[in-house]
Formats: sequence, structure tokens, C-alpha cells
Amino acid sequence: MTGSGRTESTVGSDALAQRGADLEIAIVGAGAVGATVAYDLTREGANVTLYDRGDVASGATGRAAGICYDAFAGGLDAAIASESIERFRALSGDDTFPFVECPYVWFARDGDTERADAIREQVRRMQDNGVVALEMDGDALADRFPALRTEDIEVAGVAGASGYADPTEYAVSLATTAADSGATLETETPVEVRVDPARVIRTDGDAREFDAVLVAAGARTANLLADAGVSLAMKPYRVQALVAGADFAEPMCYDATGGFYLRPHADGLLAGDGTENREADPDAYDRDADSTFATDLGERVAHRVPAIDDTGKRGFDRAWAGLCTATPDRDPLVGDVRDGLYVATGFQGHGFMRAPAIGRRLAEEMLGGAGIGAFDPTRFDGDEGFDVLEGLALDPN
Repeated sequence: MTGSGRTESTVGSDALAQRGADLEIAIVGAGAVGATVAYDLTREGANVTLYDRGDVASGATGRAAGICYDAFAGGLDAAIASESIERFRALSGDDTFPFVECPYVWFARDGDTERADAIREQVRRMQDNGVVALEMDGDALADRFPALRTEDIEVAGVAGASGYADPTEYAVSLATTAADSGATLETETPVEVRVDPARVIRTDGDAREFDAVLVAAGARTANLLADAGVSLAMKPYRVQALVAGADFAEPMCYDATGGFYLRPHADGLLAGDGTENREADPDAYDRDADSTFATDLGERVAHRVPAIDDTGKRGFDRAWAGLCTATPDRDPLVGDVRDGLYVATGFQGHGFMRAPAIGRRLAEEMLGGAGIGAFDPTRFDGDEGFDVLEGLALDPN
């Protein structure tokens, strides 16, 4: 795939490519991660079948915010995020999907000492890990980003290696390219997964064995694996977002005190909040936003971005709800859980922004390479009890 004149090398070595040519691989879930793995495996010569019960990006990916940044204090998280940013840039283009460069800002308000101290510590650790991040006060932030109201901000972190993309366009682009390169795309095809041997069973009863099966079905991943006798320490939880009309170009923001994020959008501004700290049913959750959601979040966003009021309306074009997935330690579950069975879930709302790097590394693992040890899904027994915590939270540890 090329974009804006750029090209990207294949993911693995000649040995991995030779291994890939001998493999029949199924991917269940055509979201951002599944589409990326299909794209990378197909480029290495594997025979890939990509399944989805709906269309490409019809699940969590299609309801994701599309924010991408490398502002992580931990070394592994920062490395994966940086790798993803570079792949977004390399893969994007006029014939694929746009990746829009945009600074990312996160901040705490006056009087919020705990979060302010956490931001200062995060910026320091990011700098130690080679992440380009700056600390600013409200006055400096106002000079840099005049579209924001900043008089109540005590401290902010600013990361420049950031941007945003449309998650659906990304997933469709990679899935289409994989299909053009020989992958089989089976959308509108609900399936079941079984092990010993790894196989996929369609609802019409057709069963097919594969050398490897990856389940990357978002919030439904745990249920699919449970039917195969595999327990995952993962819980889906509901989140909400909206799009508002405004003249707003930059930056992307996370108001740690107010508990919401925002980014520029083709129709103005996209903002999110409304995390429910309880487990949701992936097959029966309410996909519409709560009746009070837009009004409540709109007041907070309008305070931060005066341009919303300047439009003469505080109405919102649309609001919706989606699902994220939580784990006990807030790190994802990525890798093999049984011989020939792999999983990718539990991204705490960071799945899209990590998809280019996670997808490439998972493809390499499925071709015999090393996995991501810290994300090994078997680090949990699968029956752990834990609280659902939102993915966007300040944690300097």
C-alpha cells in the first residue's frame, strides 16, 4: 500500500514470509486490529480469511474517536504508540485514508493538585523515554492554542507526535487492500470458534480448520472464546461521544479534571465522556447516547472551546454510545491462548491508536516470531474479579 508517495516495507524476514506461505489463517473481527493483521499476514503470503458478523468496522472501530498519540509514560506503551503513529503516516494517503497531524494536550485545572502533579510526573517520564512532550501553564497554552479557554488550567502536557484519523476509513482501507492481495473477506457472517484443532464454524454449519485463528472481535471476544472453552479476564464497558458544530482546528485535548476528551472533526468537533464503570452486555447495550449526555458534556466542552457558542447553536449533530474493553491491569490481551488460537482485546479505549503496531506485531507472532510478553493473555486465569476503570486516566506509575 502506498500513500502520498510513501511506501512501507513488509513486516517480517524472509523466513517469516516463507512460513506465511504455508499457513491458512482465520481472523474473526474486521475492526482496526483485525484488518491490520489481515493486511500484514497477506503481505507475507499467508492465506487469510477475514470474518465479521457485520461489515468492516461495524463494531467498536466504527464508533471510536480516532485519536492517536504517543503520550505514554511507560516505555513499552510509548514505543507501541510511536510505531503506530509512524505506520499511520506511512499508510495514509489520498487513495487510502487521511491521517491529520494535530498536537495532543492533556491538562488539570486549578485546585486539582493530584492530577496536576501526575501530569508533571508523566511529562518527566515521557521525556526520559524519548517522547517529545512539553509542560505548559495556562498562559503558555493560550499563546500556543488560542482556540482554547485556558484561564483555569494549572498545568498541561503537550505532545507533538499526534494526530487523528477516521477509524472506519482506516479499517476499510486495510481490509480492502488485503482482499485485493488475495485475502477472503466474509462479512455479514457470524461464526463460532473452536479449538483442538483451531476451527471456525459458520452459522450455516460449515466448519473449516485453520492453522491459526485470531479472535479480534472487540467486546464480543470473551463470549466467542468462552464458547471455545477459554476464559478471558476482560469486561466490556459502555462509553459515549458526540459531534458538535464549531470552527475548531487544533488541538486534541483531554481535560483530566473534567473527565472528557475532544478533537477536531470534519463536521466541527468530536467529544467524548460518559464512561460507565460497569460491565456491559455486548449484544444488548444501548447504542444511543443517554438523554442528558449531550447537554451535560456540551456545557463542559463549550466552556473549553468558545467557538461552540460562537456558532449560535449548542445543538449537536449526533451522539452515540459504543463499547470499550477493560482488563484487571488495564493492559491489553494480545497473543496466543491455546495452540493455534490467538486473541487481541482489552485495549481500554486505545485499540484504534495502537492497531497499526499491535497488528504488525501480532502478525509476526502468528508467523512464528516473538509476541509481546507484557500483553500475554495467559498472564490471567480468566476468572479474576476486577473493577471496570476508564481508559483515559492519569496514572504516573
